[in-house]
Formats: sequence, structure tokens, C-alpha cells
Amino acid sequence: MSVDERIVADLPVALESGAFKNEVECSKLELSQKRPIEDVGDFEAKKLKPEEDKLWPFRKKKLAMLLVYSGKGYLGMQKNTGFKTIESDLFDALVKAGVVRPDHIEQPGAKMGFQRAARTDKGVSAAGQVVSLKMFVDVDQALKKINDNLPAQIRVLGLKRTTKGFDAKNGCSYRTYIYITPTFAFAPLEELVKEDYRITEDVCENVRGIIKMYTGTHNFHNFTSGKKPNDPSAKRYIMEFAVGQPFVHDGLEYVVLTVRGQSFMMHQIRKMVGLTMAIVRGFANMDTLKRSWEVEKVDVPKAPGLGLVLDKLHYDAYNKRFGNDGMHEAIDWSQYKDEIERFKEEFIYPTIFATEKNEKSMLKWLATLPLHDYEYKIYDGSGQGYANKLQEAKLLLVSEKSSETSEVKSPDQEAKPLVDRVIEETAPT
Repeated sequence: MSVDERIVADLPVALESGAFKNEVECSKLELSQKRPIEDVGDFEAKKLKPEEDKLWPFRKKKLAMLLVYSGKGYLGMQKNTGFKTIESDLFDALVKAGVVRPDHIEQPGAKMGFQRAARTDKGVSAAGQVVSLKMFVDVDQALKKINDNLPAQIRVLGLKRTTKGFDAKNGCSYRTYIYITPTFAFAPLEELVKEDYRITEDVCENVRGIIKMYTGTHNFHNFTSGKKPNDPSAKRYIMEFAVGQPFVHDGLEYVVLTVRGQSFMMHQIRKMVGLTMAIVRGFANMDTLKRSWEVEKVDVPKAPGLGLVLDKLHYDAYNKRFGNDGMHEAIDWSQYKDEIERFKEEFIYPTIFATEKNEKSMLKWLATLPLHDYEYKIYDGSGQGYANKLQEAKLLLVSEKSSETSEVKSPDQEAKPLVDRVIEETAPT
């Protein structure tokens, strides 16, 4: 029995005998009777059962964890019971490594303080994902044990001590994503889309002009799902959107789009890229883009998730406040730069290139662009949704079909029978 335990056990007798005449001492001891004694610092002291105490005799600390992964074969980052996700494999590895208790992964937010900085979609990769969590820090070779229980396409590169209140999502100042795409996705409508397409400087300049329009604060309710135009959370700030120099890999020419913003909603970047491609190809125009930020509902195409990569998370505000306080580390992963690049070269880039080459995901997706009408639907203001224009579109197509013409059909005209069928199936009865 420890000294503290003996004092607490003898407290009633000591109080009766008047052994403690100092009221402050009595108050402290009475308080210790009501709750477990906590160590100084951010050690999470909990009253464990004797058998649990023997199984988990470790200190628990709040940490930031750097993750890199290839999203191929996963339904996304967030745990989803019954489906293969990055978090499900991560939680399994944490338990097997002995750094968290098995029962805690059932309620990771409440029991582990777990929070991801960004929720990546199906098939999306990350070269700089960060999660915050409480885990046992006295486990020998914890990082090695975690990685030993993870598949090769998921790696934990580093761990850093943080403040108790650190939250990987809310503490992030801004985020950087890249989108790798074949350049034929920007081929003008009058040109045949072929794998040997090479982008011209004029087309690149056109792309730059369009994506520059995204910078600043806009209402992106049309670039996600479930957001009404009057929802304040639909307004997002884009700091930068740029296009890099084209390069050729295995016969296909690619280009990298880089977008940086405070935060992004589900599907937002993929829809920003998708609408840009539709405008460059000639299916939509700049008026479509401007209307998409207004209250009208606009049909915005969503580009494939394959080329999207969470590249880096930035914690400037947190680092300025706590990075040099002598107790915590700055959330800066620059020391892992070489390891991150090796992982990209070994897992992320080859997956994107090979999948595009073999499955032709971008080429197939481009064929769906004529199926979008890019028209706007008026928000009815009642909170019920938008005035339906499907029947109006159907009547327009029927009218065009009934008229005799000898004109050569353009690619979008060829697709109209399929558009008509989609409208027929989705129109309200």
C-alpha cells in the first residue's frame, strides 16, 4: 500500500481524533477520498480495476500521427462498419501494437480523443494525413509495432506530442491537395480524345484562367451534397489553384493541379476539377461557373477520385502558439520529406498511372460529360428544394427529335438518346 493510500484509509480515524488541525490539509484529504489522485501534466488518470491496471500499466498522452496511404481498394478514410477503410486497418494495428485498448476503438472519439484532419473519399490517397489521438506512450518500439501490423500501402511515419486540447481537424490552418490527370481531359470538344493527345500552351492558359476564378471566398453548395445555398458552412475560402507543367509517363501525358484552401467539403475538389474540364472541353461556360456560386442549383460533374491526393496539412496557428513553448513539438513533418517522396514514388503515383492506363477511368468519365445539362434550377425558397426542370428538358429533347434535319450530329447530340432515357427514368410521376 502506497503512502497516499494509507493516508486515505486512515482519514476517518484521523479526523475523529483531531490529528489534522489544519483545515486546508483536511480539505485536500477529503477531496482525495472522492476522486483518484492525478499526476501533474496531461496524464489521463483513471480508476482502473486491479486486473485492468495490470494489463495497461502505461501512461496515455495526446499525440499527432502522420499517415501516408494509397487509397486504392479502400472505401475512404473514415471507419464504416462492414467496409474496408483506412481507419479500420489503422485501429486494428493500434490494438495489435498494444498502444490502445481494444474496447476504445468502438468509441474512438470519446475514448481515444481520435480525430482525422481530413476525410478522404473512396480511392483517394494521402501523402500527409494527420490524426490526433490519445495512446499509450510507454510501449517499446510503438511505431515499429504499428507499422508491422499495417499493410504496405499504409504507413505511420511519425508521432509528436501535442497539447491536451489539440484537434487535428480544427487545429489545421489550411490544406493542400493535388489532382493528377491525363491532359486529354482538357482536349477541346472539336478534337478527338486520344491517349496520345498533347496539351498546348493555349489550352493550359485557358485552364489557368478558369481555376483562378475559384480563388477567394465562394458559396460551394453546388460542389457537395446535402448543403442548401443559405447554409453558412457552404462558404469556403480557396487560397490558391494552380496547374503545373505537363509530363509524359508510359505514353500518356499528365498534368498536376494544386489547390490550397482553409477547408473542403465532401466531393468539393473533384467537382471543381470536373466543372473546369467541362468548361475547357466546351460543354459548359464561365457563366455556368458563376451561377454555381449563387442560389440556383447547378448540375456540376464530379471528376474521378483516382487522381486526388491529400498532399499536406498546415498547422501555422498551432505552431506559432505552442511549437516553441518548450513542452510541445511543432506539427511540422519536414524531417520526413524524403520518406514521403519515396512513398509517393512507390505506392501513390504508380497506382494512379497503372489504374488510368488499365482501367481508363478518366477516359470513361469524359464520356459522361454530355449527360449533364449544366442548366440551373431555381431555388424555390421554401426549404423544400429546387423547382424541377426535368420535364422541361425532356420536352425540349422530344421537340428536337421530331424535327427533320440533315445536320451532322456533334458528340453531345449523339448522346441525347441516352440523356432522354435518363430523364425518363428520373422524372417524377
